[in-house]
Amino acid sequence: MTVSHSLMFIAILGLVISLTNAYDPSPLQDFCVAIDDLNGVFVNGRFCKDPRRVNPEDFFFSGLNIPGNTDNQVGSNVTTVNVDQIPGLNTMGISLVRIDYAPYGQNPPHTHPRGSEILVLIKGTLYVGFVSSNQDNNRLFAKVLHPGDVFVFPIGMIHFQVNIGKIPALAFAGLSSQNAGVITIANAVFGSNPLIYPEVLARAFQLDVNIVKELQAKFGSI
Repeated sequence: MTVSHSLMFIAILGLVISLTNAYDPSPLQDFCVAIDDLNGVFVNGRFCKDPRRVNPEDFFFSGLNIPGNTDNQVGSNVTTVNVDQIPGLNTMGISLVRIDYAPYGQNPPHTHPRGSEILVLIKGTLYVGFVSSNQDNNRLFAKVLHPGDVFVFPIGMIHFQVNIGKIPALAFAGLSSQNAGVITIANAVFGSNPLIYPEVLARAFQLDVNIVKELQAKFGSI
């Protein structure tokens, strides 16, 4: 075998191995219903319920028809249906949310560290978008959505939704994680526990330190 053929073989072998490792392993059981019982089998951050004790309630949730209370500072409410509400979602890599928006309310800039999001607007008009990473020059990808429109927010990207209409808006979103998590930017930066030194944030955001302290007083109590 010539040197060039050897290098080609090594390259192809490396590609095959990398593609093989890019997929999740096949499930070894039908489901892994999450349970707090420490005597179960530990899988993906949760213990599995004995399959013989699994019942339909483990895969069921009721209440997404009920509007969330949007009488708050941001004018929105997120009703989450993840593994905490449906134990049967454990290891499935999916979850769901209902988002209600008051007129001109918003779901403020935030990220999901463990999942991408696909959102469909049911009622109202939303201005939505996400910002790419520093590596991509923090480009804004934004659209105005009308009922029936769909928008995708990639995993980890800072994104937002704003109701730009005079009537309440309603959207549903799916996430590619059983527990995608959420980091609301303003709350995390100005409301951390304990608080970040005001001087650090003043320099980072090019603000007067007293303004930072005011923001920390506001978000630190949320």
